[in-house]
Amino acid sequence: MVRSVWKGPYVDPSVYRKAFKNQNVWTIYARQSVVLPEFVGQEVEVHNGHKFVSFRVTEYMVGHKFGEFASTRRKPTHKTKK
Repeated sequence: MVRSVWKGPYVDPSVYRKAFKNQNVWTIYARQSVVLPEFVGQEVEVHNGHKFVSFRVTEYMVGHKFGEFASTRRKPTHKTKK
């Protein structure tokens, strides 16, 4: 279900506070937060449940959620026959 337009995009308060601090890399646990235009050009590390996945925010990411860019699934590895 989509969030109401009158509420605006959801941004966790901890993420929004980091936007006004001068930090080189942001560590973000709130995967449900929406990427805002103020975040473009920042180096971000998003937690995927196991480790942090780092990337730089571009203008094409605006409107998407941080969790979309840090996959939580592992690629399957199959045993090789000997």
